[in-house]
Amino acid sequence: MSITGKQWAAVAVGLGMVTLSACGSSGFGSGNGGGDSKTVTLVSHDSWAASKSVIAAFEKESGYTVKVLKDGDAGQAVNKAILTKDNPQGDVFFGVDNTLLSRALDNGLFQPYEAKGLDQVGTQYQLDADKHRVTPIDYGDICVNYDKKYFADHKLTPPASFDDLVKPEYKNLLVTENASTSSPGLGFLLGTAAKYGDGGWPDYWKKLKANGVKVVDGWEQAYNEEFSGSAGGKKAKGDRPLVVSYASSPPAEVVYADPRPKTAPTGVATGTCFRQIEFAGLLSNAHNTKGGKAFLDFLISRRFQEDMPLNMFVYPVVEGAKVPTEFTEYGPAAKDPETMAPTKIAANRDQWVKSWTSLVLK
Repeated sequence: MSITGKQWAAVAVGLGMVTLSACGSSGFGSGNGGGDSKTVTLVSHDSWAASKSVIAAFEKESGYTVKVLKDGDAGQAVNKAILTKDNPQGDVFFGVDNTLLSRALDNGLFQPYEAKGLDQVGTQYQLDADKHRVTPIDYGDICVNYDKKYFADHKLTPPASFDDLVKPEYKNLLVTENASTSSPGLGFLLGTAAKYGDGGWPDYWKKLKANGVKVVDGWEQAYNEEFSGSAGGKKAKGDRPLVVSYASSPPAEVVYADPRPKTAPTGVATGTCFRQIEFAGLLSNAHNTKGGKAFLDFLISRRFQEDMPLNMFVYPVVEGAKVPTEFTEYGPAAKDPETMAPTKIAANRDQWVKSWTSLVLK
């Protein structure tokens, strides 16, 4: 990202905190009986977005009213969910990804539930398949994006790889997110660790720092304020033509433009990508476990999976789910992204972030 920080989707759809009406019961389970509330509360990062008609259909079929609480960037949202796990804000948490998954699982954030339809989800996304504490919902690629106009105006070839970013011609052009507070920032750090190895990534970041990389707290600030290529960045007079975002950011720039351009104004440095998988789970002390289970079933239903790409600009994990043409035309998934085993992330993440903070921010 779900993309996640991919807040342009949330801003454009205008969801914020939403409560939608419900009636009837069928399909995903019923809100009647068992002493459960008829409201199911989803806790998520700021980039959650869904079509109102799709949520309304779930509400009508299940009998539950959906309430959404947004808690900042994915890293911030996960940390807050852990701190409040004994008395959680909601029933389901959406937006923990593979970079932070072990932190959530080790802290007992979720209770097991095998969602209906999980057999239709690709096994490569099921990173907790033995215990089913989380359900994979989407995937995407964290990559450096570039402002096409800037590079054309300066007659400069855009960077294509991690190696390119430390070259002198790209000095003072890149903005990234803080790896300790932001999911895409952490994903970018892990991408460099996957590329250069345990001992090589610190030297790479020393070079990146010397080449003028700018670090901000989260994706919203980086993409919509600092980056010169986004619609928000143009309004904010952002002056960084390189930003850590997602491979699906260019289609978002097309979809939300009025009028729509024939080509995306931004591009992707495909040699800088790290594969991100997002999950949802039933919170351990959820007040409405029955409703939470119904909502998890809904998240991997074809209806939601096919609605999701143009709302959160991520790819569906359900096999055969249709992907919009805007994705294939303007933002195809990376063909060979960097990846890292969850066990390796778990073993190294906290120390790497600590070392990164000392190296880059001090």
